[in-house]
Amino acid sequence: MKYYFGVLWVTAAVTYLIRMLPLTIFQKEIKSQFLRDFFHYIPYAVLGAMTFPAILYATRSMVSAFAGFLVACIAAFCKRGLLATALLAAAAVYISELILTMTGAM
Repeated sequence: MKYYFGVLWVTAAVTYLIRMLPLTIFQKEIKSQFLRDFFHYIPYAVLGAMTFPAILYATRSMVSAFAGFLVACIAAFCKRGLLATALLAAAAVYISELILTMTGAM
């Protein structure tokens, strides 16, 4: 049981340091436009890198996953809301898997 509390304390300390150190080290405003742009786009890049593989392997078929991804991209390009984009992508996956099951391709 002591081991688990030790792991918990180390995890809490590391998490706290990761969040606290940038605030204490970078107290002045960052003037470099490159660094400002870099820090601005990091969350989007990480989210995309984590989400894209999950999209491809979340369904039974890569074809239906790609159909949902394509519909989501088109809906996002047409400036649909987040809920509408998610619902359209889910509907595309459901319909494409239904078609693939009915045709025996799956």
